[in-house]
Amino acid sequence: MKKKSIFWLAPFAMLTWASCKDDAKKQDTPPPTPVNITEAQTGDAVYYDQYQATVVSLNNVELRSQVSGFITGMFFKEGDVVTKGKPLYEIDRRKFQDALVQAQANLANANANLTKAQKDVDRYNMLLKNDAVARQTVDQATAVYETSKGQVAVAKAAVASAKTDLSYATITAPVTGRIGISQVRLGSQVGAGTTLLNTVSSENPIGVDVVINEQDINRFYDLQKNNTDSTFRLQLSDGVTTYNKPGKILAIDRGVNNQTGSIKVRVQFPNEQALLKDGMSGVLKVLNNKSGDRVIIPYRAVTEQMGEFFVFVTKDTTMAAKKDTIALQRKVTLGPRLNDKVVIMLGIKPGDMVITDGFQRLRDSGMVTTGAAPMPTKK
Repeated sequence: MKKKSIFWLAPFAMLTWASCKDDAKKQDTPPPTPVNITEAQTGDAVYYDQYQATVVSLNNVELRSQVSGFITGMFFKEGDVVTKGKPLYEIDRRKFQDALVQAQANLANANANLTKAQKDVDRYNMLLKNDAVARQTVDQATAVYETSKGQVAVAKAAVASAKTDLSYATITAPVTGRIGISQVRLGSQVGAGTTLLNTVSSENPIGVDVVINEQDINRFYDLQKNNTDSTFRLQLSDGVTTYNKPGKILAIDRGVNNQTGSIKVRVQFPNEQALLKDGMSGVLKVLNNKSGDRVIIPYRAVTEQMGEFFVFVTKDTTMAAKKDTIALQRKVTLGPRLNDKVVIMLGIKPGDMVITDGFQRLRDSGMVTTGAAPMPTKK
């Protein structure tokens, strides 16, 4: 009887042990992680590379006097636009006018001497034909005539120089542009070529200078040949406002700086409203040549690990809610960020189901259940 009881208890014990083992295994296996998913889609990803920029006048002229004297006139309003040729400053003209009068008088005297010398030569030559005068006298008269011609030339040059000095006494605008705050006032003494009076800067069009690496030179040469209205955009110094006019490359500098490995590029913008001022700072946005149809996903789906970026996708490629599936970790190459989304250059295909929420403790090939993760709260 005892042996019969043992025979019946053995199978029961085996079943009980197997059941306990299955329960322990279930306890060791974590439940699927609730996650939210979205479909990776292609979109028109237009994005720009950014370069620190400085606004520069295409024609920036410092005004300096070419003659010395005292300022006796100022004929402009500081900060206004002046047209080319407009009188701006006047230096005391009296000594230059007197010098011109004296030079003109010297010219008249030289012309009178030349006339007398011409008549002497003519008279002595007539007398020489009749042997009524010595040859030496004729030669002397001819020499005086030639000297008188030289004196007339010198007097004419003196008159021209005096007129030039007199014209320099009035300083005019060399270009059309905006004039700054005057560095001198009425009565100030100025030196020839040394004293800065003011600066005139042209405003329309205006330039924007950026410094690029030598590796980008060929790209900018291509942009110079194939420029479009969307290639260049200028963001103003407030970091928000974008200038509403397109630019185009005006010039690329002659050579690369051998110390920094960089080169300067100047982009020209129209500036009819004078919104851009010489010396302003900003950011030049250059259309990236990889813009176009790209895979775009929410930026919150990306995680970073030691400088590399990863995204979790579900093995199941449907949007069925509350469905258990496997999460696969993918290494991705990021493009530019577009507000709350990001461009994926490599690693994700259109149609992949990307996990956007609930992946914080998720591991590669872990079980997930879709459509159950709480949405992150906005701070």
